[in-house]
Amino acid sequence: NKGQCGACTVILNGRTVLACSMLAIDADGATIETVEGLEVDGQLHPLQQAFVNNDALQCGFCTPGFIMSAVALLRKNPEPSREEIKKGVSGNLCRCGTYPHVFKAVDEAAKTLKKGG
Repeated sequence: NKGQCGACTVILNGRTVLACSMLAIDADGATIETVEGLEVDGQLHPLQQAFVNNDALQCGFCTPGFIMSAVALLRKNPEPSREEIKKGVSGNLCRCGTYPHVFKAVDEAAKTLKKGG
């Protein structure tokens, strides 16, 4: 019930929430976005592709939460600084220590999205 790792982060009605800390009834009628819903027609979302390109996934446990937090960040701030990226994903923990790769991936995705990718 503590929701400390951020791995289960989803976007509920435009806000990031920890799915492990919610009751299903609280999501009734809500718009819920998950990492599985990001790809379109078999194409990875630019953030997903950037995670692959930058080796930002090791064991993969934290990856969905990082990606969903980053999606929410880039929607609010399409051109975040490195510090803003760090703050935007600060609720997510990675036991493998891929943080520098995650930050690079979010930066790459921001640039790709800016170009219309």
